[in-house]
Amino acid sequence: MVRARRIWVTAAALLAVAGASPGVAVAGPQPPGGEGVSAAQGGTPLPPGWRLAGPGSAPQLVWRSDRPVPMGDARVEFRSGESLLGVPRPGADGHTFRLPLGGPLAKRLQGLQVWSGGHRLDRPEPEGAVSAARLPAPLPANAVDPGKPGRYRTKTGEYALASVRLPGFAAPVEMRAVVVAPVGAPGKRPLALFLHGRHYTCYKGREDVTGDWPCKAGGKPVPSHRGYLRDQRLLASQGYLTVSVSANGVNGQDFAAEDGGAQARSSLVRLHLARWAGWAEHPGSAPKVVREAPRADLSRVLLIGHSRGGEGVNRAALDSLTPPPAAADGYHGPVRWHIRGTVLIGPTVFGQNPVPDVPSVSILPGCDGDVSDLQGQVYVDGTRAVSNGTALHSAVYVIGANHNFFNSEWTPGQSAAPAEDDFSDDPQHHDPVCAKGAATRLTADRQHRAGSTYIAAAARLFLAGDDRVRPLLDGSGRRAPSADPARVLSHAVGAGRSGGFLPDGGVSVTGARLCAAVDPSPARACLGRSAKGSSPHFAYWATDRETARSAVALRWTRAGTPARVTAGTPVSLTGSTALRLRLFVPPGSRGTQLDVALTDTSGRKAKLGRVTVDGLPGSERTASYWAQELRVPLTAATGAGLDLASVKSLELTPRSASGRAWLMDAWGWRPGTPAVRTDALPRVDVGRTTVDEGDSGVRTYRVPVRVTGRGGSGQVRVYVVDPATGTAENRLVTVRPGAQGVDVPVQVKGNTRYGTDVSYDVLVKAVRGAVVGSYRGGITVHDDDPAPRMTVTPVAGRVTEGRSLKWRVSLSEAVDVDMSAVFQVVKAGAPELSTKDVPAAWLRDMTGEKPDPERPLSKVEFYLWTDIPPGRTVMDINLPTVRDRVREATESVRFRQIDPRTGKPQPGGLVLTGSVLNAS
Repeated sequence: MVRARRIWVTAAALLAVAGASPGVAVAGPQPPGGEGVSAAQGGTPLPPGWRLAGPGSAPQLVWRSDRPVPMGDARVEFRSGESLLGVPRPGADGHTFRLPLGGPLAKRLQGLQVWSGGHRLDRPEPEGAVSAARLPAPLPANAVDPGKPGRYRTKTGEYALASVRLPGFAAPVEMRAVVVAPVGAPGKRPLALFLHGRHYTCYKGREDVTGDWPCKAGGKPVPSHRGYLRDQRLLASQGYLTVSVSANGVNGQDFAAEDGGAQARSSLVRLHLARWAGWAEHPGSAPKVVREAPRADLSRVLLIGHSRGGEGVNRAALDSLTPPPAAADGYHGPVRWHIRGTVLIGPTVFGQNPVPDVPSVSILPGCDGDVSDLQGQVYVDGTRAVSNGTALHSAVYVIGANHNFFNSEWTPGQSAAPAEDDFSDDPQHHDPVCAKGAATRLTADRQHRAGSTYIAAAARLFLAGDDRVRPLLDGSGRRAPSADPARVLSHAVGAGRSGGFLPDGGVSVTGARLCAAVDPSPARACLGRSAKGSSPHFAYWATDRETARSAVALRWTRAGTPARVTAGTPVSLTGSTALRLRLFVPPGSRGTQLDVALTDTSGRKAKLGRVTVDGLPGSERTASYWAQELRVPLTAATGAGLDLASVKSLELTPRSASGRAWLMDAWGWRPGTPAVRTDALPRVDVGRTTVDEGDSGVRTYRVPVRVTGRGGSGQVRVYVVDPATGTAENRLVTVRPGAQGVDVPVQVKGNTRYGTDVSYDVLVKAVRGAVVGSYRGGITVHDDDPAPRMTVTPVAGRVTEGRSLKWRVSLSEAVDVDMSAVFQVVKAGAPELSTKDVPAAWLRDMTGEKPDPERPLSKVEFYLWTDIPPGRTVMDINLPTVRDRVREATESVRFRQIDPRTGKPQPGGLVLTGSVLNAS
């Protein structure tokens, strides 16, 4: 690593000089593969591990990690400061990632960073911890424990049907599943369908794993779908019919999908549900394992998705209510099922578009090393005020759980294929919360048992309607003994909660700060980069700032300073028995106390009581700034004569000497789970159109946006990204089915100069009374001009030793992008220029090699390259030589142009040849 770093520093410095000296290019080594340059336009050095590669027509930004990046569910993102550059394509080596640089992106290469699931990959892990890890005290036991096995025996079997074609995927996707059914259960049984997440797809032996699809010769599919057998057996023993489907064909091809494969996974889920609906009507047509099981009750379906599978089942729930665009969908039949709820385990939510009218439980693993920002919290927060609020949306925080161990096929010692703990611990700096052996870290068995218990809780509430398990999911502060010793906390929104003080909803704040969940400004951000850890509530989406995604930040240095949140419209708490707050404090903090009071519109004030809250166990690597549910009875308000139908403000008064706290929201609460009402909400889908640039004139195109549904209107927020700066402007738009509510024109100016494709991106997020399917699209402008001809001319191709060889690379015309060429030294005619014929310092700095023992340059791996900036047509390449006192014959050197994408010789490529004459 020391040698590699010295090489990079020197090469970057020379490139910077080259950028300041017109018409000069330099030589130097490259990372494995021999491709690219380590400077951006203008010669600005790129950070270690980064390079530019590819021809001018298809430039790429390449980052190589010094350690393997496992195939997982969180997507890898390249960012420039706070702005998203794009989602790169992973290389087969597990180290390299490539992002095509369309037009303006090539000018936005400052502050490069690599992120995945809220975790930065291109810097060392932070050292130290926020605080010592302490587990919270066990909660009281719930009256009903859903983790206890039921009375039925179970039977397991598999089915494999013909593979299917899904839009956008070249290879067919498998239709394979494992079924666990109750034996002897009477009548039709509710169906629970599991969908695994994005993981390795193929393996060979105990070491070799890949993301290929289909598997290459000798490889076997990773049986990820068999990783939930423990959960399935528990549910089947309780009378539920269960099926877990395989999605390797999606995992192996979703790298190119703009939505990360959510639509494809939805199609796959609904294709399986359609088969089950058909088998329920015609049992004789079913596979053997299904024929021998009780008949499925498709009016009661629970979908359970892990990681990207979570986002997939969320989309399947949406697509079952309102169909997606036919061209993007792999299922086109009738919906003959009713999805009563979803369970989302460590889920991704790239679109941040949860389904508001389908109940959900999001399981958030406190030591998730894959989707480490716990972005699945958005499935709760993102539903607030979008629809009627009758559906329960619960978040279940499992302290000490990682991402993988909810699936036994992703768990070392239990899996058929190689597996690993996704929370990688630095042996020099053990994480106090998540390291193996830490008091707060769960073993694989305990974690899976806790997961099974809370999946069963959701099934019992959503499918069986047993309200006795609700306290495990809605923040009532109860535990399921079957999950012991895991510490599991919950909070929820919806389910009839009324009268919300919602920071997103037009409140004013005094004595505290209304802060932004995502904003590059430290003065606006709720939790800046200096925070020791992160918050699931503030997970990054796709823009560097978001509008109307807020919280209330409290900070005090003495007790008794109140913070007041005043609603723009009076809040009604009629019928509520308690005020429920979702509030968090810094991880590891203890004993934060706040008095809670309400004031009505007449000015009458009532103190409700005092709440005490401790921070969760946390470190710099965990997302432990997570809101706990706190409740205070409304009896004091009633006794004080407060008008609960017209509450104006909420007041929080700290009683601790100093501290910090963040309020996410406050609602009126009463026990019970109301019937879910599904509103007919308009659905918005953003498409993408590719157009040719043209040779002249200005043409206006419109981003394809489709609004469908059965009536009504709603509001969405539309973000339009500037391709030159990466910043986004946004506006609130009212949408109605069939109407052109979202109108985004893009002007395209034609020319005849060669350039790159440019994408004008549009993103949409639901605000009120609407849902969003495909959240991202736009106009891609294809540059249709031919590439200029590149030639090379020797300027000094035959020199006396001590002088520099020089070649001039020329373009037939100036273009709008960098045009690069990379040349690799190859064997020349004897005798060859040797390691002693070039300056020793230059050789050492450029290759890390010493002149001795003397050997031909073709035995040393190094490259010459040139990068002709936009608007220029000529660059020179120099190779220095030294004068010695040895009489020798004329020596030769030869370089051959290589394809920077493959590192192999480019067919018909340019050749550099030179001769050095003896000066003695």
